[in-house]
Amino acid sequence: MPVLSSLRILVLLALALPGLSACGVDAEQAALCRKLIPAFEPHAERVRVLAEATDPQEPRAVTIRYHAGEAEHWIRCRFAGRGFDADRHAVEEVATDTMGALTPMQLTMLRVWAGLPPPRDAAPSPSSRPVEPSPWTPLLFALQQAVNAITVGCVYGLLAIGYTLVYGILGQINLAMGELTMLGAMMTAMASAGLAMGGMQGTAPALLAVLATVMLFTAVQGWAMDRLVFRRFRALRTHTPLIAAVGLTVLYQEGTRLLHGARDWWPAPVFSTRHELVSAGGFTVTALTSQALIVGLTGALYALLWWIMHRTALGRAHRACADDVGAAALLGVDVNRTVALTFAIGGAYAAAAGYVIALYYGGVNFFTGYLVGFKALAAAVVGGIGSVPGAMLGGALLGLFETFWSGYFAIAYKDVVAFGLLAAFLIFRPNGLMGRERSRGD
Repeated sequence: MPVLSSLRILVLLALALPGLSACGVDAEQAALCRKLIPAFEPHAERVRVLAEATDPQEPRAVTIRYHAGEAEHWIRCRFAGRGFDADRHAVEEVATDTMGALTPMQLTMLRVWAGLPPPRDAAPSPSSRPVEPSPWTPLLFALQQAVNAITVGCVYGLLAIGYTLVYGILGQINLAMGELTMLGAMMTAMASAGLAMGGMQGTAPALLAVLATVMLFTAVQGWAMDRLVFRRFRALRTHTPLIAAVGLTVLYQEGTRLLHGARDWWPAPVFSTRHELVSAGGFTVTALTSQALIVGLTGALYALLWWIMHRTALGRAHRACADDVGAAALLGVDVNRTVALTFAIGGAYAAAAGYVIALYYGGVNFFTGYLVGFKALAAAVVGGIGSVPGAMLGGALLGLFETFWSGYFAIAYKDVVAFGLLAAFLIFRPNGLMGRERSRGD
């Protein structure tokens, strides 16, 4: 009798398993869906799951409602199978209340980020189906690299202006200029988070207000650098100002790390609409709205600087001091005021570069300005340090060179080649493309 009772229980369980597998939430699928939440929430430690449910209309889908910060959100994951299916762990669709349904490319990147397998029998996307080869594809690929290089060149050019303005008037290099870019990027990222909380992240007036605030703050930092540090060493013809600049670099880096931590800030991208420019042979050249706005911003800032240097008393004083500080002082130019304002303008333009880095690239931290600063210095040297047009030209050339190298060769050697280019210019053309020979300073 006990044996018959056990057999009867096993038969009933076998008959009930199909029905049980079709109801309730699959614990493993829910766990996989929860694993994706940190990809959409920067503060994963503050996420609290409220409820998990299976869609009655789609048993393969799991919806999770959770609380993050001050708001409630949801994520919906649809799997390729359920119950005992082989693909029950393969995510084939993800949607959230903030982004809607993810595109195939976004879903692929999410799978790679989370280490999830794709569905084994997933139909190929239209972009992965074979297309007729076109002789224009190599040319279109090169055009896409040129489009991508525009933004990089703008970042290097804006920061190179900061280096070249200070060198042009003092004959000294302020290595701490890259840290002003870091400050601009960090402030932009924090302001972007505040705008997102208020629902104003993508509004042009709010973003312009952030840009003005960031540039004003770093302009004050640049002015303070000269007033408190570099003015005291102005009469020296040693490497003391350069060593002081290295000290300022460490001060800004470590101060930012201690105040804000070593975490990366990832502001949500703005104006990220993608536009197709030209297509042939299955390859499409695209550009983002943000790229066009960055080019416009860089052009406007360059035009503003040209107007300051050629149409204002400050510009005339700057050019006089760049030619001969002693003679300018004898003619009544306030050298201290001119140099301090030059540091302020250079700091503001460095912050504009950080603004672009934060909103276009993201991932900013206390170390952001270090490598970018040295690359911008390389751009200034290539273009001719001391020349504002040369700074923009050097930034554009370095951006093109770096981007095309990454597109056609091993990306791991990108920085090696960039600084190798700097070394070559220092050896064979030390004054750069548009620079002039200097006889004073470091």
